Amino acid sequence: VQLQASGGGLVQAGGSLRLSCEASGSTFSINAIEWYRQAPGKQRELVAGNIIGGFTNYPDSVKGRFTVSRNYAKNTVYLQMNSLKPEDTAVYYCKARIFQDDYWGQGTLVTVSN
Repeated sequence: VQLQASGGGLVQAGGSLRLSCEASGSTFSINAIEWYRQAPGKQRELVAGNIIGGFTNYPDSVKGRFTVSRNYAKNTVYLQMNSLKPEDTAVYYCKARIFQDDYWGQGTLVTVSN
């Protein structure tokens, strides 16, 4: 499985961005897709988990502002980010899980300015 993340960029605080994660290869084997982010000097953290399972969990830091959706025909998962804050600045990654193996996309940079 290969994952291609895109949609990052520079946005002012309060603005919105939509990230995309397109999967290719053995997509029928994917058990779950999740979004993570990693800010400079910080550990990678989950921002949207277990998308394929039908239930998506969000951490409190993004709950109510971030929403995931899927386009099955395009094998693409989206992360809609609204009301962005400077602390949302990070490289955002999508990750697919097939049984016990994880596959990561290359990441897309989101920068939120004051």
